[in-house]
Amino acid sequence: MTDEPADHARVADETAASGTTDAADARGSADARGSAGVRESAGVRGSAGVGESAGGRDAARGTGATRSPDPISPMGSTGQTDSTGPSTTPESAGGMESVEGADSAGAWDDGLIARRVTETADADQPSLVEPRASTPQTSAALAYDGPLRSQLDALRELVGLSRTRLDSVTLAEAGRVLDEAAARRKLSGQHTVVAIAGATGSGKSQLFNTLAGVTISETGVRRPTTAAPIACSWSDGAATLIDRLGIPGRLRRRPLQSPEAEAQLRGLVLIDLPDHDSAAVQHREQVDRILKLVDAVIWVVDPEKYADAVLHERYLRPLAGHAEVMFVVLNQIDRLPGDAAHQVLDDLRRLLDEDGVALGEHGEPGATVLSLSALTGQGIPELREALGRFVTERGAPARRISADVDAAAVGLRPVYATGRRSGLTEEAREEFSARLADAVGATAAGEAAERAWLRNANRACGTPWLRLWRWYQKRLDAPTGRLLVRTQADEEATARQRVEQAVRTVSDRASAGLPAPWAQAVREAAVRGSQGLPEALDELAARTGLSPSRPPRPGWWPAAVLVQAAMTLVQIVGGLWLVGQIVGVMAPNLGVPVLLMVAGIVGGPIVEWSCRMAARGPARRYGQEAERRLREAAAGCGRARVLDALAAELLRYQEVREQYGRVTRSPAGVG
Repeated sequence: MTDEPADHARVADETAASGTTDAADARGSADARGSAGVRESAGVRGSAGVGESAGGRDAARGTGATRSPDPISPMGSTGQTDSTGPSTTPESAGGMESVEGADSAGAWDDGLIARRVTETADADQPSLVEPRASTPQTSAALAYDGPLRSQLDALRELVGLSRTRLDSVTLAEAGRVLDEAAARRKLSGQHTVVAIAGATGSGKSQLFNTLAGVTISETGVRRPTTAAPIACSWSDGAATLIDRLGIPGRLRRRPLQSPEAEAQLRGLVLIDLPDHDSAAVQHREQVDRILKLVDAVIWVVDPEKYADAVLHERYLRPLAGHAEVMFVVLNQIDRLPGDAAHQVLDDLRRLLDEDGVALGEHGEPGATVLSLSALTGQGIPELREALGRFVTERGAPARRISADVDAAAVGLRPVYATGRRSGLTEEAREEFSARLADAVGATAAGEAAERAWLRNANRACGTPWLRLWRWYQKRLDAPTGRLLVRTQADEEATARQRVEQAVRTVSDRASAGLPAPWAQAVREAAVRGSQGLPEALDELAARTGLSPSRPPRPGWWPAAVLVQAAMTLVQIVGGLWLVGQIVGVMAPNLGVPVLLMVAGIVGGPIVEWSCRMAARGPARRYGQEAERRLREAAAGCGRARVLDALAAELLRYQEVREQYGRVTRSPAGVG
């Protein structure tokens, strides 16, 4: 292989760009190649020309139609003549088409329009390019391994579970990664798409041309020089990959062919990008778009701008997780004197370490850092060798997708994990139930039930005279109802406020430690559940509470009533006896009637007091039972309406958090 100037290299494109020869016929006819001369602009290659016979041209084209030339090849404007046929008809340099005859024969299937061939100074020496097969070359689709498939499935499930809780903007990057992973999986797994990116003047286009062995991308002092991405493929079958990048056919090239280069870099698709710091906004947009689609990136830096903040903050730092599919190349080391190149390279490694970019040293996975000079060729063999190993492994596409998934997971971490403990504790549940019980007046209802039980005991076991007196007092103190109505309204308002406060408190407890979207979802669930809760609690209290007017009676009440009746009867007998003696009906004997009256008067209160003491225990238990039943009813209502809704949201969050742990490949989940 000989190095030639740019204009001479462009002449080598004529075979594919002008569409004048079939792949097999052109390579097999040395006489046709030597029978015609080509007039070149530089005038260097005067003794060697590339030609073709009219019959070969007709066989390749199938028709007599003219073809569009390669825009970077002078073939469309030279007066090329055939030894046996008329000269080709020039066409406009802007038109670009693939060779129809070659397509029909199946020789080209990737849409590449400029085939670079190896030429020698001796016209009689055959080309080094092997004859191409007559059938289209197909490439096997990319296959993901089990862990990556599981990771993608987990991310897809995570996005599906989160759509009702997270907005589309938050899930946009994860959705894009899933779409790109599915699209890349359908394409060739035998090719690796590598982009060359760099700042203005870093020499990336020169490096691109050096790797291709021929001038493909324009270089110069005018900035920006590269206005659109250019693709160069070392083997067939990459058309769909390049189509995915949106690179048109007129910007697709072939490298200078040699068996050594094809064997070393077979499967490589190299993309020369515009400057990432270009003054043209559309250039930067193209860089950002293509960087999301390629399998790997070669970052080209120069000694002057290797520490540029735009490069490190906008690209290298956010792409730190993609270190395994990154090359960082320090170009133009020929401009550095002495050991300055090593010092700059060490400082570049330091900056990459600060960016979080893992360096592939000592056999560890990470970015490959090299120094070279694309102008002098120093370090180019090392880069070729590293690229050859990288492409031969066929693992870059899967590693890129895996890194994209990891990056998407890192971006989603704030909406799935906060590092704090979250959930609804048992203490919070009990406190909520207690607040609802207080709102419905469970304690007051129990006390009222206890008082009602004691009151009924007093009625049953009290003296008739005392009961008559209480009845009289009750008649005198009959309420008007105004104060009762006002108090009831105030109590209802207070109860509603207590219920709302209980709901706010438990929702705050449940949402504590949750990411903002899920905390908001928990609070909204609590609000929805609290609608109509005060009314439901009131109805429940009326239905569940024990009636204070008719409490149950213990078995000893009839005996106590009988004793109290006997005491009353003794009083009556003693009184009548004493009256009979006073009126003279009965013989005078004050001792017995007085004793009977005193026994009845003293015995009645004693029986009443004894019954009251004996009734305290049962009354207390009766009140506690009433309070317990009301508390349980209130807790059940609150659980059904609020706590269950909160638990459902927390369970959903727990599910997505575990799914997020599968995406991040963390078996223990996330904190």
